Amino acid sequence: MCRSIKRLRQPAGIDPTQDEIEQAARQFVRKISGIQHPSSRTEDAFQKAIDDISTVATQLLHDLPPLKQPRTP
Repeated sequence: MCRSIKRLRQPAGIDPTQDEIEQAARQFVRKISGIQHPSSRTEDAFQKAIDDISTVATQLLHDLPPLKQPRTP
């Protein structure tokens, strides 16, 4: 599911931008709703879902410990 959503959690010091988080949320909402381009009837619900998911994703990324840097040989 949602193969085009890239992983946002990166090693310490590499934080995703708010735009990246919103793009991932938009892709997720498109996938689960089956709506690629919301109509005027669905636009408010679509945007609210994006905003809510972006908020939760931002909090999740803030609460998780940073990933460790990969070892280099």
